[in-house]
Amino acid sequence: MASGTTSGRSAGGGTGDAMDRASDAAEEAADSKGFELAARAGYVAAGILHVVIGVIALGLATGGSGSADQSGAIGQLAGSPGGTALLWFCFLGCIALALFFLSEIFFGVRALSGKEKLTARTKNGGQAVVYAVIGATFGQFALGGSSDSSSSSSSLSASLMAHPAGAALLFAVGVGVLVVGGYFIYSGATRRFRRKLSSLPSGGIGTAVTALGTVGYMAKGFALGVLGVLILVATVTNNPEQSTGLDGALKSLRDQPFGTWLLGAVALGLMAYGVFMVVRSKYQRM
Repeated sequence: MASGTTSGRSAGGGTGDAMDRASDAAEEAADSKGFELAARAGYVAAGILHVVIGVIALGLATGGSGSADQSGAIGQLAGSPGGTALLWFCFLGCIALALFFLSEIFFGVRALSGKEKLTARTKNGGQAVVYAVIGATFGQFALGGSSDSSSSSSSLSASLMAHPAGAALLFAVGVGVLVVGGYFIYSGATRRFRRKLSSLPSGGIGTAVTALGTVGYMAKGFALGVLGVLILVATVTNNPEQSTGLDGALKSLRDQPFGTWLLGAVALGLMAYGVFMVVRSKYQRM
């Protein structure tokens, strides 16, 4: 019996040692310079995406057409010279950044405890999902496929509204989007976003980066706020056609009094946010 017990402990210890070695290897990979550079490319990809969405939105404000959302912007990139190579770059960057945030759930919160650890893990998990979804869309277009964000949003909303629990979930999503939008506006107005950046250059460059972040965060927050309201209205009125994603939110804004000017301002703000994200790739603390 004693021999069996000792053997069992040895086996368990061996398994534990193997897990520790795997964990150490994963943490070492996450801390490598190459992985960090790949993850920073994810911010560049997100910046490019927002600039293109802003350009499309500005076109809508001046009487043009197009889909001012993720799929519409990526579709435009796919049709541009060198578009396929750019899509693969953006795909790899977004996936690397998603993996970085995933690693932060396990390795980046060791110094925290209790509520702070849970909050940090929730934020990192949400960021990981966001960049994984964006990366998957880049990959889909790079492989020659396509998608329609507005149609997908409307179809998903219709499916959820068919069930009471689904409608409640969709309402919660709308509230969540409103909260996120409000946080973006707050972060822009208070310049809270600077906490995530390393020391910016003094003088004009630092001031310009801060201005881009302030305008960009507030513009994105406003756009998310409109999107959240549309989701709530669609849920309350049981009309999934009103829940058409970011493109629908921006077009709805255009149709309001002074909407053309408001949409134009938001479009410029989204472009500013995109430029800020590209700059952020250099100064983000990682």
